[in-house]
Amino acid sequence: MNTTAWMALGLVLVFEGLGPVLYPQLWRRMILAMANMPDGLLRRVGGGLVVAGAVIYYTLSHANGA
Repeated sequence: MNTTAWMALGLVLVFEGLGPVLYPQLWRRMILAMANMPDGLLRRVGGGLVVAGAVIYYTLSHANGA
């Protein structure tokens, strides 16, 4: 993997870790709520996150002339 991919993975891990570190009770309730979501809704939420991430990546990569 190149350096950019490792940096991106590192940032994802930092942001993912902020919830449990700063707000453990709220984070736990959110995870329990997600675990009780119907599969279809959970797939839509996950798909929305994938699309949002792809749009952000595309926008930033083309803004930097890559």
